[in-house]
Amino acid sequence: MKRALPLKLALLAGFGLTFAGTTYAPPAAAQVSVGIGVRLGPPAPRFERVPPPRAGYVWAPGCWRWNGHRHVWASGYWVRARPGYRYRPAYWVHGRHGWRFHEGHWHR
Repeated sequence: MKRALPLKLALLAGFGLTFAGTTYAPPAAAQVSVGIGVRLGPPAPRFERVPPPRAGYVWAPGCWRWNGHRHVWASGYWVRARPGYRYRPAYWVHGRHGWRFHEGHWHR
């Protein structure tokens, strides 16, 4: 039992020296895009009155979303502007495996 203690201390010291030379780097900002495959296409977009412009914000228009059983309308909303980026509203794309929904996102 007494022999195991110095070995454990040596291992802990080794781990400490291993990580002592590394510097902390904050996690990078990541953007995730999630697509949902649906066999039934979305209905035609609804008319939605766009409110007057709001300084520092971009209007994200309403769209049809899939709730797992049917399409449901999600009203538009304001998104805080990001200088140097353009906002791409949510959209549906038809492909080989049905309809795929793409969330609204920012891009350069």
